[in-house]
Amino acid sequence: MPDLVKITAVFLSILLLLRLKWNVGHVLLAASGLIALLYGMSLGRVIGTIKTTVGDLVTIKLFFSLTIIRMLEMILREKEVLAKMTAASRDILKNRRAVIVSMPMLIGMLPSLGGAYFSAPMVDESTKGMKMSSEEKGFINYWFRHPWEFMLPLYPGILLAAALTNIELRRFMLANAPYALLVFMTGFMLSMRGMGGPFAKHKKELSKESLKEGLFSFLPITLVLVMVIVFHIELQYTLAAAVAMLFIHYRYPIGDLWRTLKYGFAKDVIILIAGTMIFKFMMDSSGAVAQLSNYFTAQGIPVLPMLIALPFISGLLTGLTIAYVGSTFPLLISIAGGAHLNEMTLAFAAGFVGVLLSPVHLCLVLTREYFKADIAGIYRRTIPGCAVIMAAALAEYFLL
Repeated sequence: MPDLVKITAVFLSILLLLRLKWNVGHVLLAASGLIALLYGMSLGRVIGTIKTTVGDLVTIKLFFSLTIIRMLEMILREKEVLAKMTAASRDILKNRRAVIVSMPMLIGMLPSLGGAYFSAPMVDESTKGMKMSSEEKGFINYWFRHPWEFMLPLYPGILLAAALTNIELRRFMLANAPYALLVFMTGFMLSMRGMGGPFAKHKKELSKESLKEGLFSFLPITLVLVMVIVFHIELQYTLAAAVAMLFIHYRYPIGDLWRTLKYGFAKDVIILIAGTMIFKFMMDSSGAVAQLSNYFTAQGIPVLPMLIALPFISGLLTGLTIAYVGSTFPLLISIAGGAHLNEMTLAFAAGFVGVLLSPVHLCLVLTREYFKADIAGIYRRTIPGCAVIMAAALAEYFLL
């Protein structure tokens, strides 16, 4: 069976099971099993892949990041910190749409595994009382956290792309900047229509004390951002420190502390992480991405379609920027006869569009799970936005 048919079968099975409301972790575990069957992987190889997944540092970091994010979210929600943050945003930013998108954009500056689960409750809180579907809330949380990955050097994808191509990082960032701007602009075009304007005015002016209290509510998240961005401390450590400080600040009794820990270390989180990471490693171990790349090369397809198709498919299958950059850029450089800025920025945009559309993209997985949204409803907004980005990428390819 050709690799293209195999991967298409895996992709369609994922979409089908998601539409049938299966738990995402179970879907990805089933898809991993299907990959093993289609590629004839031996039992020993499958077990070896699972062992590699469990022992992988990224898997371990992801597990602790997600569990601690759940704890932090629970504390902020129960102590009404999220409500105070939303109220402060309303008082400072005034505009409804600016308030709603501010949280995913702020949290999106963190190159964090599972950060979408951090901003989701904030979007939910800021849209209370509005006639907005779960799918639209999910799109906002998902879409507005992603402008930064095109150009923020905190993200490893663009750093790896610059390193592999030997293109100056600053030039790569500037070439990708229009895509980041388009993500921001299309997000407003595709959501929150008719929700512009200010929030209802207060009957009296906000006191300095109330404003101070509102700004203080941002302190836990601000500390996390500063520790990661300025001091380059890994996210799981900063989150753990923030949770510990909140335990102390609110003088948590042992019973509540234990309840919060149990909420963080939930079975669903373990299954979700296991499914996501085993699927990723099964794709690598089976040779699916590499063989598909070789298939396109063997067909003698021109360079331009290859610049789009290879990173797009790799991004679609893995849901990871660093995966499509690492797996396809060396091949693309060889096919194109060198690393040229117009070709590499087109490849980066195509791959990232694949990532945004990937049903295994962790941000999409977590967002859908939190809002219990229909994935088709999120895609109805995501696909037009991705089409605009690709049109801009093609225009830039010919202009450069």
